[in-house]
Amino acid sequence: MEVKEFEGKNLENLIEESLQELNTTKDEVIIVSEEIKGNILKKSSFKIKIYTLIDIQNYIKEYLKSLTDLMGLEVSFESKIRDNQIYIKMYSDNNSILIGKEGKTLSSLMLIVKQMLSVKYNICPHILLDVENYKENQEKKLERLAKKMAREVINSKIDVKLDNMNSYERRIIHNVLSNNNKVVTISEGEEPNRHVVIKLK
Repeated sequence: MEVKEFEGKNLENLIEESLQELNTTKDEVIIVSEEIKGNILKKSSFKIKIYTLIDIQNYIKEYLKSLTDLMGLEVSFESKIRDNQIYIKMYSDNNSILIGKEGKTLSSLMLIVKQMLSVKYNICPHILLDVENYKENQEKKLERLAKKMAREVINSKIDVKLDNMNSYERRIIHNVLSNNNKVVTISEGEEPNRHVVIKLK
């Protein structure tokens, strides 16, 4: 993956000048900065590495291709970048294997990709992997569940504890009900048994 490196004395100016030189914006890149400590004779300076989201997206697709080849799957990819997030949709000759039971294989692939980028490049881009429309459909189901359970809480005045969910699923529930002026949501428990509780305000 291509990386551009720059050095300078003022971090803010360095970032601004580097982005101008690359003819890009902060929304299209990930910047990793490092302070180089000075000494009595030399002041501290900064070093930055700039990765474009397009390069990261293409690198992820190549990495996923190598993983899915090892799984014996023929996979094609569709990707886009929106709101500083990388969306990659996968289409395979056996989607059920790629998704796994309750989406566990898909979640594991996303975790592997994120850990690889963090360890190898020290970057944590926002990534969403999907297989055809599996995640999209799951999101819609969770949104419907959140609204239905909120109505139950309002009508019964009894708190509702949802099933254990991963952080991504919990965030969907919290977001859906964040503007509801009658209920609040909180997460309780320890991973992997963390869940959302819907309560009356």
